[in-house]
Amino acid sequence: MVDYNSFLKLLVAQAQNQDPTNPQDSTQYLSQLASFSAVEQQTQTNAKLDALLSASRLTQADGLIGRHIASADGTASGVVASVTFSSSGLFATLTNGANVPIVDGVVLS
Repeated sequence: MVDYNSFLKLLVAQAQNQDPTNPQDSTQYLSQLASFSAVEQQTQTNAKLDALLSASRLTQADGLIGRHIASADGTASGVVASVTFSSSGLFATLTNGANVPIVDGVVLS
């Protein structure tokens, strides 16, 4: 994927290397720049939304500490001692040492 600076370099190179006897329409350049700018802003917005979602998950995870939990498959239960958030998901470490993935079907009390 071409980043914003690379796009600008390509745009300048294209303008510098065009045939002076047959120049390109400058409105086309501006249209491309505006389109790329919109995509760049959407990318930044998505990154900020991802960060907001992660912060929300951490806040929810903090509320699990000290609560009783039972795994979705029923193989582990106990009091949550800590919560870990990683790329593979959210995990509760219980006071008995068991790790429980926080997924649909987990029972909290």
